Amino acid sequence: MAKILVNDGIEESGKVMLEAAGFEVDTNNIPQDQLIEKLPAYDAICVRSATKVRKDLIDACPNLKVIGRGGVGLDNIDVEYAKSKGIKVINTPAASSRSVGELAFAHLLGIVRFLHKSNQEMPVKGATDFGALKKAYSKGIELEGKTMGVIGMGRIGQETMKIAMGLGMEIIAFDPFVDSVNLTIGNSQYKATITVPKSSMEDVLSKCDFLSLHVPGLKAPIMNKEQFDMMKDGAILINCARGGVVNEDAMLEALNSGKLAAAGVDVFDNEPTPRLEILQHPRVSLTPHIGAATAEAQEKVGSELAAQLIEILK
Repeated sequence: MAKILVNDGIEESGKVMLEAAGFEVDTNNIPQDQLIEKLPAYDAICVRSATKVRKDLIDACPNLKVIGRGGVGLDNIDVEYAKSKGIKVINTPAASSRSVGELAFAHLLGIVRFLHKSNQEMPVKGATDFGALKKAYSKGIELEGKTMGVIGMGRIGQETMKIAMGLGMEIIAFDPFVDSVNLTIGNSQYKATITVPKSSMEDVLSKCDFLSLHVPGLKAPIMNKEQFDMMKDGAILINCARGGVVNEDAMLEALNSGKLAAAGVDVFDNEPTPRLEILQHPRVSLTPHIGAATAEAQEKVGSELAAQLIEILK
């Protein structure tokens, strides 16, 4: 019987699927510094963002057959090294796409109507300075007709574009690996397929009113001072991708100069201890890396991961 360590949690439906297939599933978290001693007893490990599976851990586990990541990115796993050792590396790239796209728009919708600020100030000043607050937050803007720039035209970027289209926005997108994407938008009653061609990154940056990033973890930021300088004055940045894809010093400079009107940030360089300059900035909307944290996404993550594990280990 194969033993699977699910170290960062899994939805009950996924655990039930694995146990019904005859596997022993351990959902008790083992701290990172103890894994090198205890993981050799398992045939597979499933992680999310917290647990790192690096070369030293892989070398200590000759029986390891599968490393599963519940989510999209694989930057906490030494993927190529694992594969060189004959270990399968799997993830669930489709499961959380809609949830991340919706969070990007939760930030954007909140920013353009000042919700992130008014929710802080109303409990303090609402009863005494209601009129002043109303005046302060009376210059919101609508999204319809505005241009949404998307960098990264994969599954999450496509979901973001679908939501933008549903709000009546114009779309401009860039991805170095694709020429165009076909988006099916609508519901069970009404559907349409729309082709979105790739534009250059320079065009995306210079023409968008709002920019949403949907790229994997990278070795260097794609948004530095040069890229911010290309953007319209007063543009808004949304980063629900990965910490590290934005140069945080350059972002803060753009916010402080007014080049960026605001930013919505779900991911940070120094997780789990983000910089206070970002956390306390008055024009930053904040969430603690919760892009995939919906009940629906977690259900899909668990089921997709379990199905792949069953296919590989059976």
